Amino acid sequence: MRLLRARPTPPGPAAPGDLLAEADGLHVRLGTREVLRGVDVEVRAGEVLALVGPNGAAKSTLLGALAADLPPAAGVVRIHGRPATQWTAPELALRRAVLPQAATLSFPFAVEDVVRMGRAPHASSPAEDDLAVAEAMAATEVTGFAARPFSALSGGERARVALARVLAQRTPLLLLDEPTAALDLKHQELVLRLCRDRAAAGDAVVVVLHDLGLAAAYAHRVAILRAGRVAADGPPDEVFNERLLTEVYDQPVEVLPHPRTGAILVNPKRNL
Repeated sequence: MRLLRARPTPPGPAAPGDLLAEADGLHVRLGTREVLRGVDVEVRAGEVLALVGPNGAAKSTLLGALAADLPPAAGVVRIHGRPATQWTAPELALRRAVLPQAATLSFPFAVEDVVRMGRAPHASSPAEDDLAVAEAMAATEVTGFAARPFSALSGGERARVALARVLAQRTPLLLLDEPTAALDLKHQELVLRLCRDRAAAGDAVVVVLHDLGLAAAYAHRVAILRAGRVAADGPPDEVFNERLLTEVYDQPVEVLPHPRTGAILVNPKRNL
């Protein structure tokens, strides 16, 4: 007789400020190259943390390590207070959802089926799954092409479907790698509003962004990465200053107050 292992249960709701993930003295090697060098980052319930920095700064590597997809060479990643290596894959799938940079599928699954893949970790009723899928598709504005094959979508449409899958997974920790890269202006704003909504509902969201303006507008905290280290970590209005950004990006940058709201605006200095 074969014994069946009980399926893991989702974690309970987090309180605002609870530490849902952290990197402590994290070093990561890719091949022979050390990509992350002694990184400390905390991810707390109720906030959006943006990871920004120039190309090659190791933003995606840090996100992959926080997702427990990349093993540390030294240091530790904890998820819900426990070293990530101590969670099983099904347990992790109930605690964090990951959106990679590129969404590719080898088979022509319909959009709705792709979103429904986010429900795989759950032992929930069909009605609960249907509701989660429908809400995720509505939030990302992909309901109108639910029956279309994923392979027939534009890059921006695929990005929104992939995000819908992450939302349907309904985990308290969302890890999103450049979710706005392929999107038009309207949908960039939509995605970052969704990030804020999830944080307001008690989740923790980590998002890799290249657009410093979006990070300044929507993130509660920003970690600026440079050459595999954290150069600054704090609220955007504290860490986004002209001197630091100009140095990190090797490009003159100006930080200005919005003339109507006073919110900070970040722009490259241009001589046209």
